[in-house]
Amino acid sequence: MSEMTDDTIRAEARAWLEENWNTDLGLVEWRGKLIESGWGAPTWPTAWYGKGFSDAQGRIVEEEFERIGAVSVARTGIRNLAAATILAHGTNLHKEKFLRRILTGEDTWCQLFSEPGSGSDLAGATTRADKKGNKWIVNGQKVWTTSAHHAQYGLLLARTDWDLPKHKGLSYFIIDIEQPGVEVVPLRQMNGHASFNQVFFTDAEIEPEFQVSELGDGWSVATTTLMHERRGADGLRRWQKASDRTGRCYTEEAEEIAHQLEPYKWYPQRAGRVDLVIDRAKETGKNTDPSVRQEIAKLMIMAKSAEWTARRARAAQEQGQPQGPGGSIGKLTSSNVAKQAAHVHTMITGADAMLTGEDSPMEGVIAEILVSFPATSIAGGTDEIQRNIISERVLKMPKEPRTDTSMPFREVPRNVVS
Repeated sequence: MSEMTDDTIRAEARAWLEENWNTDLGLVEWRGKLIESGWGAPTWPTAWYGKGFSDAQGRIVEEEFERIGAVSVARTGIRNLAAATILAHGTNLHKEKFLRRILTGEDTWCQLFSEPGSGSDLAGATTRADKKGNKWIVNGQKVWTTSAHHAQYGLLLARTDWDLPKHKGLSYFIIDIEQPGVEVVPLRQMNGHASFNQVFFTDAEIEPEFQVSELGDGWSVATTTLMHERRGADGLRRWQKASDRTGRCYTEEAEEIAHQLEPYKWYPQRAGRVDLVIDRAKETGKNTDPSVRQEIAKLMIMAKSAEWTARRARAAQEQGQPQGPGGSIGKLTSSNVAKQAAHVHTMITGADAMLTGEDSPMEGVIAEILVSFPATSIAGGTDEIQRNIISERVLKMPKEPRTDTSMPFREVPRNVVS
């Protein structure tokens, strides 16, 4: 942690930005200056484009960016999870090759974890990576992979040893998505969007140096990725928004955001759109219905409690506490809020909530909420998984008896079609 005072950090960040911020620079050129200065990722280690600040000190720097209106380094999409994972577990080669281009936004990433045959049992992955010669050869299938259709690289969890227990035979890799042997197939969702993809691997290759951490250590690396993902699902995630200011840097950032966030444009609806509830109740006159008012009050209490829970987690992070299982509390809370919000929207709108199109409530937004909110209970680990994590790792309750964690994985019964 830096020994600089908060006032010194603010003054130095402000001085550097006032001297260097230039709206006429190209986006990558500007971000290159940021990266070299350390102000673009101030909480990262000084050896890797940062200043070693705490999260609280990093927030001070963010405030100075907001004050002057300067464009930041790239922050959208799975690249944040890639960066966090590489910083925690990657080699110097990984950091040299990938971190800078993550910050400039030149590379896009996806997360290759879920599989059609294992559901929420991430450790049951059957996509295999076999060592042949001096390369890993990957075969298998992943599903629900956001942004795979325009990703250059993927964070891949694959099985490298079938004779070890399920959690111990997994390894973690960085894989080139654009190579032969990788096929990305978009999935059309019931809300009309196509954010997710199936990804098929047929003898896809990975150079040995792109194995992350030790062989068989994939579960612990994947846990790091998931803890950061769940921390980001706690209800306080701030999505990048394009500025309405003029200048080349702003224009190029707006184009990047539109491209990168296109798969996520329905995410506000999957969170339940609590922000619409009060106005919708007033517009429809349901604000005078005692039953509706009661459910709205319940929703607002849940939403505010979720916000406080998330802020406590943020405060712990700013104090230097590592990412931990507590992120599952925020993840589960956000799911409960989304369910209650969908219930309230249904009470307010009635049967018209099923309509879509221009004549439907809010031009289909309400209907989109109702068909999107179930995703909150699935993405990043189901509600059931979060409850298990909270009970076993936060509350220290006894674990449920299991029979599949000690035997060789090849002997574990799986969903197979004969």
